[in-house]
Amino acid sequence: MIYLDYNATSPTDPRVVKTMTPYFYDISANPSSTHSAGYKARNAVDHARKNLADLLHSRIDEIYFTSGGTEADNIAIKGTAFAQEKRKKIITSAIEHHAVLTTCDYMQKFGYSIVEVPVDQYGIIDLEFLKTHIDENTLLVSIMHANNEVGTIEPIQEISKIAHRHGAIFHTDAVQTVGKIPVDVAAMEIDMLSLSGHKFYGPKGVGALVVRKGIRFDPLSHGGHHEGGKRAGTENVPGIVGLGKACEIAAHEMSADEKRLKKLRDRLWNGLNNKIPELKLNGHPDKRLANTLNFSVRYIEGESMLLQLDAQGICASSGSACTSGSLEASHVLLAMGVPHDMAHGSLRFSLGKFNTESEVDKVIQILPGIVEKLRVISPLYKHKE
Repeated sequence: MIYLDYNATSPTDPRVVKTMTPYFYDISANPSSTHSAGYKARNAVDHARKNLADLLHSRIDEIYFTSGGTEADNIAIKGTAFAQEKRKKIITSAIEHHAVLTTCDYMQKFGYSIVEVPVDQYGIIDLEFLKTHIDENTLLVSIMHANNEVGTIEPIQEISKIAHRHGAIFHTDAVQTVGKIPVDVAAMEIDMLSLSGHKFYGPKGVGALVVRKGIRFDPLSHGGHHEGGKRAGTENVPGIVGLGKACEIAAHEMSADEKRLKKLRDRLWNGLNNKIPELKLNGHPDKRLANTLNFSVRYIEGESMLLQLDAQGICASSGSACTSGSLEASHVLLAMGVPHDMAHGSLRFSLGKFNTESEVDKVIQILPGIVEKLRVISPLYKHKE
């Protein structure tokens, strides 16, 4: 199998698994227990928190472990809103993950107005629109660091400055960037940041919300003192240990990984673009994640290509993982102005550290034949002729 869907989830690094294993058996105590086994578990959680703080240049006491990015996004938006009563506007973008968009929609039940900032053809948000629509009633600006479908990287520091000029809190969903590119919450003036371990070779089911000291937010779960009283529930010690190890590895290896993945991504795009006519690259040509390649193939649907690729042992995606079961065109591509038929014909290849040149070359060898076969039976292609 050739796995090219790392933006959906990454395989867990064997070094991470090895570090986690003792915490399922030998050190399996509750980290809240006041005995030596409990202290060992607590120390492991604290060590992981330090590894994450070091990676993000944050304070240790600014990190709250969660079950993943979706929970972190929910806490950031709902928790911030429920902690105050005055400001009633939340600004986000049209290309956010559904964990943000759906949560923002939910907040309208509580009297919040939601403003979605449009994006240009590359997926970069319209800063002038943001400047025009932000005001003293704006509580929160939530803009993702990099898009999960096309990989476009947003001008986070500029956005945070705009938010802060109006006294608004700035949150970023950094699920696709933490562990892949440098993230410095202090230098980038980020108030709240969401991340998920399984996007950078850590385990599934664990993530974190980073909250700058002084930002108030209400917990969404109650029942215990865990995570500074902000996220009740016994900590997932093996998962947290794995996340911490993934952070430690990323701190040392992500720069080299990024350079290698960019070469693989460009090799894949150039090879396919030379062999398949009428492809359209989606996302910014330069300001995007090194591992992400999204493009549209005219006259055929992405789902058909995915099925054919899967039959050949190649795993890719069309749109984001959370909407892959839907026949609707990607809301991200439509927001970028990609025509509906082209959005339906999109593929996303997202690469990772375990991919090789030979795997990329096999895709370059196989996909053109799939496209040719599907175009022959496509009514859109016949109409074009």
